[in-house]
Amino acid sequence: MLKRAVLAGVEVGDGLPVAVVGVLNVSPESFYGGSVFRERDRALFAAQRMVEAGAVLLDVGGMSTAPYLATRIAEAEEADRLARAVEWLASKLGVPISADTWRAGPARQALEAGAAIINDVTGLTGDPRMAPLVARTGAGLIVMANDRGSSPGGGRPIEVILARLRESLALAREAGIDEERLVVDPGIGFFRSSGLAWHEWDCRMLDDLRMLEALGRPICVGVSRKSFIGALLGQEDPEDRLPGSLAATAVAVVNGAHLIRTHDVAETRQAVLVVEAIRGRA
Repeated sequence: MLKRAVLAGVEVGDGLPVAVVGVLNVSPESFYGGSVFRERDRALFAAQRMVEAGAVLLDVGGMSTAPYLATRIAEAEEADRLARAVEWLASKLGVPISADTWRAGPARQALEAGAAIINDVTGLTGDPRMAPLVARTGAGLIVMANDRGSSPGGGRPIEVILARLRESLALAREAGIDEERLVVDPGIGFFRSSGLAWHEWDCRMLDDLRMLEALGRPICVGVSRKSFIGALLGQEDPEDRLPGSLAATAVAVVNGAHLIRTHDVAETRQAVLVVEAIRGRA
């Protein structure tokens, strides 16, 4: 059976070209400063360039979720940032907007401002109001696995990820969220208390990525400029991690990713096209 979903009118999954999702932030605390655009004109220009380069969705964040940084801000401030940025973009671009938030308050305001997808890095476990909100509004949904600040115990990373994502899918079902508008994400970079070095965890997860097919949902992967690449290559500055990001992206696509989140749409799209041409996926 084909694993497909429709996110705000964009169909993704088996037998379709890999979707490239552009990442744009209005959060100055984000780990990669090159993704942050706090002024309207700069944000709109960056977003337009991403769409021109091949992004089929844009993922907008109002608060950094990097697990190794002290980044939490007040919910009202996140909501204000996120809604303002979505409003800047939603009516100006020809692609849907995803709101990267795990809190229902900012999510609701982003949806009211024009977002059509929620990207929840806690997989619906961070805020009990989120699943009912998504169900009620009919928004698309990306659920990500997350270690939630506690050790996931023994076992291979893929086994832990599968368990966490099954829990998220169960929460979605209980809330009445249509599975056909739901995508899963293994949470690269978000497991910091497993007993393994985080970069080793992420490498093992990417190597075993195809096992997520057991969930029956399209797979979204975000590796762009993340810290595991810095650890592998000795690069502290995310600015230096583009080549490593493209290599990890190629592995993710070979191993079954259907969506790729990236700060660098043009370069990532080229890498995806080459992999698809070699493997004949699209």
